[in-house]
Amino acid sequence: MPDRDASIETIQREMTAFARRARATAARMHPELSLVSFTLLAHLEDRQGCRATDLAAHYTLDKSTVSRQIGALEKLGLVERRVDPGDHRVQVLHPTEAGTAVLARATQLRRQAFHERLAEWEPADLARFAAYLLRYNETA
Repeated sequence: MPDRDASIETIQREMTAFARRARATAARMHPELSLVSFTLLAHLEDRQGCRATDLAAHYTLDKSTVSRQIGALEKLGLVERRVDPGDHRVQVLHPTEAGTAVLARATQLRRQAFHERLAEWEPADLARFAAYLLRYNETA
């Protein structure tokens, strides 16, 4: 039977390497975007807009961190603020057309990279890996 502690150590080490590659990949896709900025932009697109406080709560980030990241995205023309029609005191963040284009290009490049990296994997291995990732992320 495999050693549980050794397996967990290997998982931790490999997840760290995965995160480093993700940061490097995000930097290559759009040099001015950090991985955090890219993630926030993608969240805005997925949710079709949300408030900065919602971003901070969802990602358990400090409001000042979100504010800096959103400010950078606005400066790059990738995010815009719109008044919430239901409450004119609230501003909702949305990706601009340029922001949506950056995400579309990044998604295309990411998919291509995954297809290349996993080209030699058997379909059953891919299905197991996908199931394990889903299971892992559901417990987080």
